[in-house]
Amino acid sequence: MMNSSYHNSKAPGTSKTVYPPGIHTLREYKEEKQRETKKSPISSHHLAIAGAFVLMIGAVLLTMMLQPYFEEIHLKRMSSDWGVALNTLAIVLIAAKVCFLIYLLVLYLRYKPVVSVSDDALPSCTVIVPAYNEGQLVWETLMSLAGSDYPQEKLQLIAIDDGSKDDTWYWMKKAKETLGDRLSVYQQPRNQGKRHALYRGFQIGTGDVFVTVDSDSVVKKDTLRNLVSPFAVNERCGAVAGNVRVLNDKKALIPKMLNVSFAFSFEFVRSAQSSLGSVFCTPGALAAYRRDLVMNCLPEWIEQRFMGRVSDIGEDRAITNMILKQGYEVVFQRNACVYTNTPERFRNLYKMFIRWERSNVRENIMMSKFAFGDFREGPKTGTRILLLNQWLKILMAYPATLVMFYLICTYPLLFLSGTLIGIFIFSSVQMFFYARKHNLAESLMAYPYSIFYAFTLFWITPYAIATAAKSGWLTRELPESGMAQRAA
Repeated sequence: MMNSSYHNSKAPGTSKTVYPPGIHTLREYKEEKQRETKKSPISSHHLAIAGAFVLMIGAVLLTMMLQPYFEEIHLKRMSSDWGVALNTLAIVLIAAKVCFLIYLLVLYLRYKPVVSVSDDALPSCTVIVPAYNEGQLVWETLMSLAGSDYPQEKLQLIAIDDGSKDDTWYWMKKAKETLGDRLSVYQQPRNQGKRHALYRGFQIGTGDVFVTVDSDSVVKKDTLRNLVSPFAVNERCGAVAGNVRVLNDKKALIPKMLNVSFAFSFEFVRSAQSSLGSVFCTPGALAAYRRDLVMNCLPEWIEQRFMGRVSDIGEDRAITNMILKQGYEVVFQRNACVYTNTPERFRNLYKMFIRWERSNVRENIMMSKFAFGDFREGPKTGTRILLLNQWLKILMAYPATLVMFYLICTYPLLFLSGTLIGIFIFSSVQMFFYARKHNLAESLMAYPYSIFYAFTLFWITPYAIATAAKSGWLTRELPESGMAQRAA
């Protein structure tokens, strides 16, 4: 799952772009980075892939060399009740994961995106772009939206500056000068958070469909019409999730790894969820909602609390839950693409994941209150299976962490080799999927990303569970470039 947030759940330090001389747009910047990547025969991602394969091949060789030792450990463990229980639990969990992947594959094979409908059939649409400390990037976002192949008389563009401390308001007004009456810009009196900025947009918007787009994102020409088309052909469609891809994947190693992870999360997992009409999260980077359903839950959404505290994160997962609760379907449109910036530094990355996981804990609780009841017409078992899988991950977070530390302390070689071999097996699923859909060379990044996550971010879920009541964006400081961009 991917739970979106302000700046598409990314740190401001990654979303602000200062272009080199002679480069004026994101497209030109990305093309230049691609040229630079091609010039270098060995780059960081090549080293990461090589390092990952060295580790995984080393794990296989280590297992072969120490096979008698590992068999002795296995026999010793199986001689005790505790060892038998642990071994049985491991087998059950692995079997459950494999079965769930097969289930997702079956659902994925059933999925087909809705083909764009005609101009006459498209509903009126209000696009809301909340922004905080985005600088020139918000201008790029608004320009890409204005260039959409969507009937102008049916399209309303709204941009809201949520009390930015940099030159975001300047770039919004600059976009307004270019687009004229096609764009309306508003400024919050002070920073109140993304949820309040969206709330204002929902109250102002007049379209039959609301579309939310993060202010560090760029859409394709046909994105909006593809995103909104399901509403025209399915009266039970309450919300649509867009297909989020990485914009800055040529700039740093982390975005390059996330590019493969995002593709699997959206194009495989959400495609499978969409076959059930139960996409769990409509990402803030690109999502669409039926207007009347938003207005039905708007008071509850803006006043949402968790353990007595105001919820200022997870607004996208929350509104998705509230639409599902009303008995409507939430689907995914693979052909509605948005390109968005992702973290480039480890610190920003783990803060993003903490926020996502806290939201998952909160919203899984909320969803459990209605998902096991008669919340809508038609089959509901698939939706419940998806939810139970999420609960399994949460419930096993602490036991798995304790077992991990036990194995590290008692059988470090067994733990290391077993973990790396497991990573190779399960990461190959992502690798083959990405290679088939996109690019073979880039697909190999699935392996270093899985190793990176397993050994540096394993603590995210346990920590998020323990701190689920905490609020705060964690990454909304002013980018270092500040006002320098306007001066340039």
